Amino acid sequence: MGTDQHSVRQHILATGRAIITGKGFSAVGLNEILTAAGVPKGSFYHYFKSKELFGEALLDTYVAEYLAELDALLAPDGSPAAARLMRYWDGWLALPDQGCAGSKCLVVKLSGEVADMSEAMRAVLLRGTNDIVGRLAACIEEGLADGSIPAGPDPRQCALALYEMWLGAALLTKLRREPSALDGALRATRLLLRLPDTGPA
Repeated sequence: MGTDQHSVRQHILATGRAIITGKGFSAVGLNEILTAAGVPKGSFYHYFKSKELFGEALLDTYVAEYLAELDALLAPDGSPAAARLMRYWDGWLALPDQGCAGSKCLVVKLSGEVADMSEAMRAVLLRGTNDIVGRLAACIEEGLADGSIPAGPDPRQCALALYEMWLGAALLTKLRREPSALDGALRATRLLLRLPDTGPA
C-alpha cells in the first residue's frame, strides 16, 4: 500500500474513531464517517469491504496505539515500578475532564456493544485487554522485585482485578458524570498494592 493510500486509510480510521468514540458503533452510519472524512464511498470500500471490517481495523489500530503508549509509560525510567504503575492509573482520573474522549473510553464505549454484534471485533478487544493486563502484571512483578510493591499479590491476578475495577469505575463515571468511582478505584488500588495512601486524589 503506497504512502498516499496509507494516509487516506488512516484518515478514514481516525475520522471514524472520533465519531464512534462519541456515539458508539451502531449509531454511526458510513455516510456520516465519509462526509466527515471528505472521501467518496468507493474509497471506503477500496480499503474496507464492510463496516464490520472497518470496525475491526479501527480497533486493531487503537489497540496497537494504546499498547505503545502503555509500554512507554511503564518502561523503566529510573523510578520505582510502583510509581510508574500509579502514573498509569492517575491518567484515568482525567477521564471526567475529557468527557471520556480519551483512548481508554473506546474500550468502555464499545466492549458491551460489539461483544454480541461482531465476533471479530470482540476478539480484537479481548486480545487487547489481555495484552494490557499482561503488561500491568509485568510492572507489578518489577515492583515486587524492586521492593516498591510489598510482597503479597499474585501479579497476574492483581493486574486483572485492577483493570476490571478501573473499567467498571470508568463506566460508572460515565453514568454518574462525576469522578467518585475513579477516586474510589484509586484508593482501592493503593490498598490492593499495599501502597501508602497519599491523601485525596
